[in-house]
Parts: sequence; structure tokens; C-alpha cells
Amino acid sequence: MNRFLICLVLTTLTVGAALNRPNVVVMMTDDQGFGEFSVHGNPITQTPHVDRLARGGISLTDFHVAPMCTPTRGQFLTGLDAFRNGAINVSSGRTLLRPELKTIADVFQAGGYRTGIFGKWHLGDNYPFRPEDRGFEETVWFPSSHINSVPDYWNNDYFDDTYMHNGKREKFAGYCTDVFFDEAIKWMETMRESGKPFFAFIPLNSAHWPWFVPDEYRQPIRDAIKASPDVVKHLKPGKIESLISFLAMGANIDDNVGKLDRYLESAGLQQNTIVVFLTDNGSTMGADYFNAGMKGKKTTLWEGGHRVPCFIRWPRGRLGRPRTVGELSHVQDLLPTLAEMAGVGGLPEKLDGESLLPIFRGQKGTLGDRMLVINYSRMPQFRVTYTKGNPAIPQRDGAGVLWKDWRLLENRMLFNVKNDLHQDRNVAAQHQKIVARMRAHLNGWWNKVKDTVMEPQRVIIGSPHENPSVLSACEWLDVFVDQQAQIRRGVKKNGAWHLTVAQAGEYTLEMRRFPEESGKTLGEEVPAIKVVDGEYSAGPGFDIRKARLRIGDQEFEQDVSAQDRAIMFKAKLPKGDVKMQNWFLGPKGEELFGANFVTTERLN
Repeated sequence: MNRFLICLVLTTLTVGAALNRPNVVVMMTDDQGFGEFSVHGNPITQTPHVDRLARGGISLTDFHVAPMCTPTRGQFLTGLDAFRNGAINVSSGRTLLRPELKTIADVFQAGGYRTGIFGKWHLGDNYPFRPEDRGFEETVWFPSSHINSVPDYWNNDYFDDTYMHNGKREKFAGYCTDVFFDEAIKWMETMRESGKPFFAFIPLNSAHWPWFVPDEYRQPIRDAIKASPDVVKHLKPGKIESLISFLAMGANIDDNVGKLDRYLESAGLQQNTIVVFLTDNGSTMGADYFNAGMKGKKTTLWEGGHRVPCFIRWPRGRLGRPRTVGELSHVQDLLPTLAEMAGVGGLPEKLDGESLLPIFRGQKGTLGDRMLVINYSRMPQFRVTYTKGNPAIPQRDGAGVLWKDWRLLENRMLFNVKNDLHQDRNVAAQHQKIVARMRAHLNGWWNKVKDTVMEPQRVIIGSPHENPSVLSACEWLDVFVDQQAQIRRGVKKNGAWHLTVAQAGEYTLEMRRFPEESGKTLGEEVPAIKVVDGEYSAGPGFDIRKARLRIGDQEFEQDVSAQDRAIMFKAKLPKGDVKMQNWFLGPKGEELFGANFVTTERLN
């Protein structure tokens, strides 16, 4: 056989193998719990498209995530517990995924897949933590925890918003969830035409507060509540209105799941596409109306805080008949599971997750006796029972340990969720041997993570990958400033950025109270503003007289005038780690608050 024919055969085999490799689509919704879907008995809303997905494949009924969104996302991406991967909180400088770790996007990209993300990232807004730094080629995303968070484009309101698209801000027409699905489908079609297998991650901000949604989705929920008034009879009218909007967002999500399914069918991709649907933590509203028999909600260790739906469908994947699978599983399992399904190698040697594929295919596994640890850093303002200190600082006893049907919470309470799903009976005194075994596991786990989890992850400034860098108050270590509503009302908080200077040189450091696109001066009042589906509140003005900045052992101060929108300093910075903090001062020299934004730029 001549060289031309050999090359032709090899090319044909390579293309054929690529065409036979399954595509992967992972949808992760925000703040929906186990009970938010009609397939799980929801008494108000109908979710026919999600139900169809659930009934068409594997439905994991004892599947767990973290009780808050960032830890779940980091665990999904790395296959590691949150306290190993560094992303342990929703803000407060503890959202940053350790940069040396491989992500699921890195793994699939190295395995020949094209990778894309469409929606909420929430694992760092600056280099080296952005999705484009972590293995995603096509990126449509917004920063931090929710639309209208501190670093988000000023006054984004879910409709016709400005997002990051492949490194640049771009305005998109339409409602956020519709946009993210439309952009994902458009990209999938491009990949299909190119013959390349794809890994698409669609992590939504819906149904996260604020509960903004196209109004046409509300009326069916109102009608359903009228038909079942007993479900909400204990709620105040304002709470009912919030529930209506929350469930309306879920109905819009369901419509988009249907739209995705129709695309996959029409494009001939459905049979060989692995589709995964899960949520990022327990419900924000379920405990108020329907929680599938569980106690708790988002941010809690109760079962309702972290047991969530997970549906996996792959018609061509030899997974057997559609069914429920009751083995204890968690979000870290998805990386090794999807990699094995797709035949992708190159996984990190040590993962906390295990592949579920042998169980899906009816083989005996070793998962039945596993213990899982759920631990995460709380927001600083939380009131908790396991520490008197700042709950944002990681603590051993902030954990839940899961083993079979047992749940050891805060290293002191034991529940059996098979007999007591609502966790009303603490049986620690009656089962001291079980407590001792689970406590020993927790202690061993904590001893392995307690040192590295305390290390702050550092944004890198002055790098050719991102210069200038716009830093936001979301990265103040163990201080919570995460909402544009806090900026509007001038919340009196301050904190420090922990940074790494990539290259020694002269830098400009520009302090702002408001983002540049707002056009506002430092001390300006903020008027209330009507947005498409609500209103953003007014905020006071401030008499700011001075700005002060400290970076490393250098300190600068400058007078502020009423016309100033920003204050700029110049500093010569050495290469290496550095801590930075700044202050706005009032007429008597009193500290008002820190600058919510600092733009750093290394000068040529």
C-alpha cells in the first residue's frame, strides 16, 4: 500500500472514530432542589422536558453536591472535594479553583474534544481562574455568583445583558437562560458541521435570586396554586409571589431543556450524546412549600441542602433500561464517569470521585461502603453552631459525613435517612460505634486538607494573559461583598486582595467605588432604577475626601474631588506574592469603605 493510501485509511479511521465518540452536554441549574421537578412529585409545577430526560436514562436518587454553588462547581470540574481544590465559598476570596489542577474541560480537550461553557462560572473572574484559563475554548459567561453581582456589567437584569464572550464583553439580546441555551446550541451545530466531538457545559444562573423571568411564565404557576391552595396556605402573600417567580424560572428552564432535546433530535445527535442534568445545591424555596420529604435548604447540612437530582441519558451507551439507581454518589463522580463513558484518558491520579459506569452497566462496584465528606466555607455573616469564629474560615466540624443511610452532622448529630428522611431524631447516643467510625473518617480527612485549605488562592496581575486586570471586592478574603445592591447602598466594608505580581515593573492602580461603565463619580448618589422585571434600589451619596492604598510595604494617599470617578496611583512592584488593601476616607479622616474595584495594569 502506497503512502497516500495509508494516509487516507488512517484519516478515515480517525474521522470515523471521532464521529463515533459521544458528545457530552452537562446542564447545571442554580438553587433548584430535589423536589422542584414533577418527576419527583412537585405539587405545583410541571416540568415535562426534564421529566422526559429523567425517565429516558439513569436517575440517581441518592446523589449529593455541596450546599452552596461554588464548591459544587469546583468539585464537578476537578473530581476533588472542595477543601482539596480551593473553591470552598461563594465569595469572600474563597471561590478560586487551584490553578494547578486539571479540570474536566482540560481532560476532554486533551482527549480530542472541543469544549464550551455557556452561563455561570463562579470560580474566579481574573487570570488564572477564568473559564478560558481552565480548558474551555468557547466561553459565554458572567462573573461571580449571579447576574447583577459586584463584578457583573452594571445594571445587568437578566434581559438583553452584557456577558463575557471569548475574553471580551458583548451584549446579547434575550432572556439569560434562553441566551445561554441558544449560544450553546449554535456552537454545537458548528461542532457538528466540523465533525468534532464536543463537551458543552451549560451552568445556569436560574433559578437564583433575583427572581426575574419573562412574565408569561408566571400565570400557569398562579393557576396551579389556585388549584392546590393548601400547598401555600401557610405562606404570606409576598412569599407566594416569590415562589411564583422562582417556579416560573424553573418552567423557563424546562422549556429550554426541551429546545435542546429538539435540536439534538433534529441534528441526529441525540442517540450518541451523553446528557446530564443536575442542580448545584439544595432549593432556596423547597422548605417553604415542598421538599420531597427532606429537611433543610441551600447552605445547610440537612439532606435538603445537598441531595439533588442527577439524570444521565445516553441511548447508545449500553446503560440498560431507564431506571433509578440508589447508590450513594456525589458530584465528584461525574468527571471519572463521563471520562470513562467517552473513552477519554489522562485523568489526575488521585480523585475523590469514582466512575459510576460499572454500576450503570450492572457490574458490582465498591461504592456501597464509601464515606463522603461535605464541607464548605460559609459566608462571614452566617450564624452557625459549630464555631464562634468567622464561619468563612474552614473548620473541621462544619462538615457532614455520609455513609450508606447514615449522616453525621457537625461531628455530633447522627441521623438515619432511610428511617428518618426529615432528620428529626438524633440517634448518636444509640449508635456510638457508628459515630466513632464516621468521626475517625472525618478526622483523617481533615488532617489531610487542613493546611492547604487555609492557603489563599491568588489572582495574578501583570500577566500577558490579562493586563489590565479589574479586581473586585468579591475577592476580599473572608469579607462578603458580592451584590451590586451592596455597592448601591454603600455597604461599609473593607478587605484585602491576595495577589501575585507576574512581572516586576511599574504598575498603575486605579481605585473606583463604581465600575467604569456606570459613569458615576466616587461619592455620587444612586437613584432607583426600573429594570425589565423589577427595580434596583436607590443608594446614598458620600462625602469622600481622600483615597488611600497600601500594597505590600508601600502606601499612597491622594485627595478626592467631587468630580473624580477614579483615583490612580503608580507603584513599582517586585515580582511575587503581595497583599493589597485600600480605603476611602470621609471629611474627618474616618474610614468609610474600601474601593469595590481596583484596576491594575503593568506599564510597558
